Amino acid sequence: MTLHIDGQRHPMGSRPGGWWQVSADGRDYGYLIDDSETPRPDPRSRWQPDGVHGLSRVFDAATHHWGDRAWTGRQLAGGIVYELHVGTFTPEGTLDAAIGRLDHLVALGVTFVELLPVNAFNGEWNWGYDGVGWYAVQHSYGGPAAYQRFVDGCHARGLAVIQDVVYNHLGPSGNFLPEFGPYLSEGPGNTWGSSLNLDGPDSDGVREHIIGNALMWLQDYHVDGLRLDAVHALVDHRAVHLLEELAERVDALSAHLGRPLSLIAESDLNDPRMIRPREAHGLGMTAQWSDDFHHAVRVAVLGETAGYYQDFAPLTALREVFEHGFFHARTRSSFRGRTHGRPLDPSTPAWRLVVFDQDHDQIGNRATGDRLAASVDEGGLAIAAALTLLSPFTPMLFMGEEWAASTPWQFFTSHPEPELGRATAEGRIAEFARMGWDPAVVPDPQDPETFRRSKLDWTEPYPEASAASLHTRMLAWYRRLIGLRRERSEFTDPLLSGTRVEIDEEARTVLVHRGPLVIAVNLGPAGAATTLAGRVLLHSGELAGDAVPDTAEALVLPARSVVVVDSGAG
Repeated sequence: MTLHIDGQRHPMGSRPGGWWQVSADGRDYGYLIDDSETPRPDPRSRWQPDGVHGLSRVFDAATHHWGDRAWTGRQLAGGIVYELHVGTFTPEGTLDAAIGRLDHLVALGVTFVELLPVNAFNGEWNWGYDGVGWYAVQHSYGGPAAYQRFVDGCHARGLAVIQDVVYNHLGPSGNFLPEFGPYLSEGPGNTWGSSLNLDGPDSDGVREHIIGNALMWLQDYHVDGLRLDAVHALVDHRAVHLLEELAERVDALSAHLGRPLSLIAESDLNDPRMIRPREAHGLGMTAQWSDDFHHAVRVAVLGETAGYYQDFAPLTALREVFEHGFFHARTRSSFRGRTHGRPLDPSTPAWRLVVFDQDHDQIGNRATGDRLAASVDEGGLAIAAALTLLSPFTPMLFMGEEWAASTPWQFFTSHPEPELGRATAEGRIAEFARMGWDPAVVPDPQDPETFRRSKLDWTEPYPEASAASLHTRMLAWYRRLIGLRRERSEFTDPLLSGTRVEIDEEARTVLVHRGPLVIAVNLGPAGAATTLAGRVLLHSGELAGDAVPDTAEALVLPARSVVVVDSGAG
């Protein structure tokens, strides 16, 4: 091993455990491996200003003067998450530009900002899940210093930050880790490529590479939590799973820093062990995403039943997710062709499930990247938002959802290698076959227009000059829902046993009881009579400017509407 820094070469000395070391000063550097004349970037590089194939640049995170010394963090319980992609959140697509839109999130009422992966990837734009420089902040977003400014800006406004990280695979271009050591498994890979060597020979260093990265975000960049991508794809047969070890280390760091640190898993397993505390022999994740909730809500408001939506066709799917958390819990999944999942422990706090009616996957992995607003009427959008934001779980919104953004969010890449770009496009088309989507309408991920059309249009919600605008009305509706969630403790009550759901499949009505509060939903095309009585707290008729009652003795639900009633008040 030779260190190549600012044009100078410094032979490195071997150390125990496969490590190499040398001391030298400089700015831009890389490593020459064996007889290679091409420097490779540092696997733990903090900055790749010339991309993942270029030299690494020295960056000292400790030089930032943090303004968040009074920040004590936020626990996930009771929070609302807002998921955004830096490159498409603003026209500029940078972290500094995103700071300028944080006041919108404060006014909306969310408490957590979740960034899609910002680690260094090949090209100028990408979803981020093809990252190869796990320790570096993508140069086109502004690099590591801009990331520190962004976190500081969030904390100054009372917003916690969750960073999406990917430890189950590496991207196809710029992945030089295998040249440095046995980082990849020789066994079967996963959907996205080779798996990481988490349990084979010399895997201790690989696990430390992952855990060290997680601790870097939380400590050096003051991040409040991590969202762990597709943890079901982590192949680890050790007695102590990587996730359990990570939770142990993060809990220790949290105690040292004196602020909550959250680990949120994306898991396809429906396995309660994921979010069971370590002391109860679980893996100790703070929370996990729940796709079952998304599927039940989407099918209810839209009626789409292709592919994995098929099992969620009956309205009783909504009752299952509201009362029990998981829909598939040792039940047959027709899409998988087998029994799937396990029942959630009844004592599990509901906030440990992060739920949504839209997210980057469920929009971006559709053929045209169409949002719910492209297919659902205004009443359906109001219903989906109310079911999500007033659920007993931790709600999450996807950027632009709050104003029914008309812009799609499509799958985009900017691979400089033409053959890789072609392979990516062909792979996307093949993926959509099982969902029955037309391959002819799938946009080319490599076309720059696919990226540009996915950017939010901030002229839609602002200025808020016209009440006739769907965007203005929906933004007001989301603010009202979030405000109501804050006002009434029943909506953040974490006991699943405190939620009871009544379904009328024929009338297409759903009544969600949260203590004395009732979320009354009419999904049908005609009005529906109920026996509900009490004070009306919220009525989707407000969206259209209709006159709505303050109280009701026998509430009539208009077609495609949602009403929240306090049955304990006259």
